[in-house]
Amino acid sequence: MSANSATVATPRWYQGITGYQWLVLAVASAGWVFDCFENQLFNLTRENLLPDLLGVGSKDPSVKFYGDVFIGILLLGGFTGGVMFGSIADRIGRRPAMMITILMYSVFSAMIYFATSLWQVGVLMFLVAMGTGGEWAVAAALVAEVFPPHARAHASGIFHSTSTIGTWLATLAGLAVGTHWRYAFLIGVVPALLVLWVRASVRESAAWSSRVVVEEGKRRGSFKELLGNPVWGPRAILGMLLAAVGLATYWGVTVGSQGMAREFLLEHGVAEAEATARAKFAYGIIVSLGGGLGLFSFGPLARWLGRRRAFATMLVLATTIVPITCYLPQTYGQLLALLPFYGFLTLGFHAGFAIYFPELFPTHLRSTGTGFCFNGGRLLAAPMLFFSGWLKAQPNVDLRLAITLLASMFLVGLVFLVFLPETKDRPLPE
Repeated sequence: MSANSATVATPRWYQGITGYQWLVLAVASAGWVFDCFENQLFNLTRENLLPDLLGVGSKDPSVKFYGDVFIGILLLGGFTGGVMFGSIADRIGRRPAMMITILMYSVFSAMIYFATSLWQVGVLMFLVAMGTGGEWAVAAALVAEVFPPHARAHASGIFHSTSTIGTWLATLAGLAVGTHWRYAFLIGVVPALLVLWVRASVRESAAWSSRVVVEEGKRRGSFKELLGNPVWGPRAILGMLLAAVGLATYWGVTVGSQGMAREFLLEHGVAEAEATARAKFAYGIIVSLGGGLGLFSFGPLARWLGRRRAFATMLVLATTIVPITCYLPQTYGQLLALLPFYGFLTLGFHAGFAIYFPELFPTHLRSTGTGFCFNGGRLLAAPMLFFSGWLKAQPNVDLRLAITLLASMFLVGLVFLVFLPETKDRPLPE
């Protein structure tokens, strides 16, 4: 009898989830899939895009430099959009804000097809990133508010883990268009159709709707209240610093595996065109497969260990796997065997941002705080990407060494975790 009672008291995470809650997870995940698709298009086409617009060869140092500069632009755009639309979502609702952000990243991505200069690509990429940064903040808050406490970590982890599908789609698009990089961005208009699905199927969050009347002393989406509050302010700053570690290492280390694989193949006598294609496969499929499994696993890990211990475990292991993957392989097969573990550990903890950040803030500041943390991290990560571009462009610095040095940032994240609260098994702040 007591055993049965215990079973009832602690349901499996998916028990009791309604069809509408699954629908919200599907819609939010689809938005995030295409969000990541748009962000990955540049990474997977830049070996052709940059030489074309710069008028130089693919091995020219300026290609590596501008590659990371443009990623910095993506991060700055993501910060601007994430902070702006996070606040907008707390003011006007999750549903309309999600529709605006999806439409924004779809249309401006397609416009890159018509770009004829680097500055045009830079401006359009900034606008695309505004949409993608805003979409994540809104969707993460929506999923956290719709799912019950016992399922929140798993649902939010699944939501973030679907980014892998976006990377796969972008990889397939990049491989399909080959050197004709413009067509990959033209495909980017397709997610605009998702707006119709959001409009037709998603209702406004009950948590948000129930607090439409602003209580005295509480302003929806107010950055002054977010940062000036003695509880929410420190959480926002520390969350932003933790996200900065994740985003800087993602672009500098996780994405850097594509360049690492390409240089490995070139050093082993593989022709340049083949090396580029195989490197896209190594990153876009193999690393992303491991990363997707890592993202999917973080929810159960956070439910078991708690949010902070789950983060700490992944950060320590990520620091270890990078030099092993960079220096141990002697053949391409050995490199491919290690890359799934590389992706699992360097990318997996990112799911924690979707789980953890919405749990740090009250309803009237949830999207604002979540967007500030994740996308404020983009702003702080941007200078590291400029440094990463400079470091990788140095003729006397091996790419493996550069990536290993950048991986030391994982350990910095441990410091910020010390000062953040544990939110496991606690209700969302009101």
